[in-house]
Amino acid sequence: MRTRKPPPEPAVEESPAGFRVRRDIAVGRHPLLTVFPGLSDLPTAERHEPDAARRAKLHGETQVEVVDEDMWMYVAPFELPKVFRRRWKPVVSPETDCIVVGQSHLSESPSLILFLDIFHELRHVQQRQAGRELWPDKLSYVERPTELEAYQFVVDEARRFGVSDATLREYLRVEWIDDSELARLYDALGVPAN
Repeated sequence: MRTRKPPPEPAVEESPAGFRVRRDIAVGRHPLLTVFPGLSDLPTAERHEPDAARRAKLHGETQVEVVDEDMWMYVAPFELPKVFRRRWKPVVSPETDCIVVGQSHLSESPSLILFLDIFHELRHVQQRQAGRELWPDKLSYVERPTELEAYQFVVDEARRFGVSDATLREYLRVEWIDDSELARLYDALGVPAN
């Protein structure tokens, strides 16, 4: 899960060729491939889910809910996790895998950030479908195996097409972790701190 923050300066590198985003999509729920047309055809999609039938099912059944909020993306929980009951009121989607995205993030953020975010969140959808807990009570954000795995996938993909360590460091900086946790995240993912 990532919430929205201003894009880093200077501008980040570009997303891989073929990645497209419908930046003008209306607030509401839409099929994944309506918001990200051609996503299934990207080499990253094949590495993300090598089995073509499972990939088609994942991309065909996952929804994207665009909300009029200042935020990035997250997987809508099936029910409100106890850990968030006082701090956060997410979209809850009890019957459908749904990735929630802020309209301003979709319309304004660099395509590379959207590329990394959507594959990060799709990894969370896969994890949840496999029965894994996305929001364990006892672990900090940087200790959650599901977060580390999702971030590792997108860091590895970004490196595959030449994204700089500086851009990766900025991407991994989220407002709900402090500098010492960020350093642990860099270390866990093999991203140099400087």
